[in-house]
Amino acid sequence: MTWRPRAAAVSPPVPLVAVAHGSRDPRAAATVQELLDLVRRARPDLPVRTAYLDHASPTLPAALSGLTEAVVLPLLLTEAYHSRVDIPGALAAVTARRPLLRVRTGPTLGPHPLLVDALERRLAEAGVRPGEPGTAVVLVSAGSGDRRANETVAGIAREWEARRGWRSVTAAYASAAGPAPEEAVLGLRRSGAARVVVAPYLLAPGYFADRIRRETLAAGAEVVAEVLGAAPEVAAVLLERYDLAAHRPRVLATA
Repeated sequence: MTWRPRAAAVSPPVPLVAVAHGSRDPRAAATVQELLDLVRRARPDLPVRTAYLDHASPTLPAALSGLTEAVVLPLLLTEAYHSRVDIPGALAAVTARRPLLRVRTGPTLGPHPLLVDALERRLAEAGVRPGEPGTAVVLVSAGSGDRRANETVAGIAREWEARRGWRSVTAAYASAAGPAPEEAVLGLRRSGAARVVVAPYLLAPGYFADRIRRETLAAGAEVVAEVLGAAPEVAAVLLERYDLAAHRPRVLATA
């Protein structure tokens, strides 16, 4: 009988727990599930769970129930209060009660070049060719009381303008900072922009997305693209964040 070495055991992937903001609007949770379904199709062997910080279930502690280890990633587009305070606080509370739970964490989805590709995808779907020289873009985020988050969005706008050669890319904010989206559109129209289009830097539909569409169209925007949603580029960013966190040797959140 010929001896053959036993094949090395392959460890199953560490489960991914994706944490979204949450909304009372059911379209938001549906969009999150569509996005995570893209992730599941790309990695059929990867267990994927959803958690919400507010307005929807399951909560992060509930999503971690029954797991011995997990990679927790925020489905957020900028680093601000939720990623810096809410998620770490929730994890600290969970691991205080469950000292054997091993959790690795990763950064927010943005900023990332692939998210700009997703913005261009949504504009192209609305009939706007990327980099049209005469087109002025208003890049609209939800806005934050954290100045650093708003500066991140402004930086994305500057880099996008330089990369593509739009007439301009102006950052605007639906709350907590200025300019407001409709103010940005009006300012561009007054400055002579023949065509103004709006690119929402939002993950899911809801109150902000609806208000942005309504008010910017009324102010003279020609096109308002859809939110990023379940774009393949967003799924790719999430998997990239997962791979980096899953293979990081140091466990970030433990009791």
